[in-house]
Amino acid sequence: MALKRALKSNIQEMIEGLDKFNSDPKDGTTRILFTEPELKARNYIKEEMAKVGLSVREDAIGNIFATLEGSDPSLPVVWTGSHIDTVINAGKFDGMAGVVAGIEAARLIKESGQKHKRNIEVLVYTSEEPTRFGLGCLGSRAMAGELSLDKAKELKDEEGNSLTEVLESLGYDLAEFDQIPVKQGGVFAAVELHIEQGAVLESLEVPIGIVESIAGPSSFEVSIAGKQSHAGGTPMNLRHDAFLACCEIALEAERLAKESASKDTVATVGRVEVLPNASNVISGEVYFSIDIRDSDYEVKSECIDNLMKFIEEVEEDRGLTIKVEKINDDQPTPSDQKIIKILEESCTNKEIRFHKMISGAFHDSMMVGKFAPIAMIFVPSKDGISHSPKEWSDYSDIARGTDILADTLLKLANE
Repeated sequence: MALKRALKSNIQEMIEGLDKFNSDPKDGTTRILFTEPELKARNYIKEEMAKVGLSVREDAIGNIFATLEGSDPSLPVVWTGSHIDTVINAGKFDGMAGVVAGIEAARLIKESGQKHKRNIEVLVYTSEEPTRFGLGCLGSRAMAGELSLDKAKELKDEEGNSLTEVLESLGYDLAEFDQIPVKQGGVFAAVELHIEQGAVLESLEVPIGIVESIAGPSSFEVSIAGKQSHAGGTPMNLRHDAFLACCEIALEAERLAKESASKDTVATVGRVEVLPNASNVISGEVYFSIDIRDSDYEVKSECIDNLMKFIEEVEEDRGLTIKVEKINDDQPTPSDQKIIKILEESCTNKEIRFHKMISGAFHDSMMVGKFAPIAMIFVPSKDGISHSPKEWSDYSDIARGTDILADTLLKLANE
């Protein structure tokens, strides 16, 4: 017996309900971890989970679990979910669409009366965005065993509050922090629905994306020390211009990405600080970021190696001092082929066109993939815009993705 279709009205009501908890002074959405709006949003979503008959609990870092019990709860569980925190001045769909879709999928399964062996759990992962503590995927990272209590004590917000201090002030039991990590085999499968945050699906006019791999990001902080001097009094051959060195490096990163052996390689210089930042002064210092991502780790590594060699050449040619600090170098996370097959079959049976693709953005699923088989469903983003008040995904598209999600969760829960 087929499941009923997801109700667009339910999805819209919950997403708009979440958006009421919002500290953005403009026309966007700002909901930062453990601030008053985020705490109220947590309570709201837990109430919505309870309304559809799910039992709700939290762990020591605030990950929320809402359980639809199966006939054999001893079996490894099936997961779905996403996050409800945002970057500053964001939109209302990134993360939230996946949480709401999970709740609606659980409702469809429960109300169908169809039996399933495994528990199905809808999750809200704590702080996928790095907005408050400078590190993303806090909840799922702790689940993967990559955020210890000691490391959590070191993470501080702009006001100097540590993550552990904030958790304790909210009543979370840090004595249970070592119970957060999930053992291999503890989760049978995890499927996350998310807005694409790009324009591929919209450009193809395809309503569903099936993610084959989450690209692994590598991030670097670069500092260049040149020679600050007068723009009029210093001949071109005597200059040590830190900003022009930055420009050379940025253009080389772009060239390497464009000419890479992988079509998925992307490189971005997204933040640049130039000192003294005056119109009549040759820059003496520059600080900037480099972000390189790919679904192929070896290709990404080769691109990075070539860029580092180029940076050494720029340093020598321009008579500068360049320091590069590696922040992270994450492996790509492949989706599980068995889950992909189930997603494809569901789309085919429902006569819904789909496109197999990679995710250039990272998600909690990247961390969950370290201890469980994962896959992701993408729904289109209007004009490819995300992390912006202009972020928009049609509620009908999210409902269609929810139908695929519910179908897939039910099949996985009976395996």
